[in-house]
Amino acid sequence: QVQLVESGGGLVQAGDSLRLTCTAPGRTFSNWVMGWFRQAPGKEREFVSAISWTGDRTYYADSVKGRFTVSRDNAKNTVYLQMNYLKPEDTALYSCAASLRTYYSGSQDTDAFDAWGRGTQVTVSS
Repeated sequence: QVQLVESGGGLVQAGDSLRLTCTAPGRTFSNWVMGWFRQAPGKEREFVSAISWTGDRTYYADSVKGRFTVSRDNAKNTVYLQMNYLKPEDTALYSCAASLRTYYSGSQDTDAFDAWGRGTQVTVSS
């Protein structure tokens, strides 16, 4: 079973930055597409970003384009989500996800991912 662990969330003000980190303890995830999703209270989980195995392809939701940047360091089994110019509407529980399949179409559906972390809370005050 794949375990994913997120960290880096917190309470910040609008306009601030945060960097989220996701690791897979004891696992090598260089062959996994990694994604970030978020879920605000009372709302469905939504896609935020994803990154290919080598990091040469990245995907973003329209709502975060230009503000968030996903990256990965396969040597450290770590994926990052740098979040800049945070807005109150970015407030959510952010979860890391892994797609263990051999092909990723760029889908933003949760069904495209096979393993999930428990999440880290990001709260942005106005």
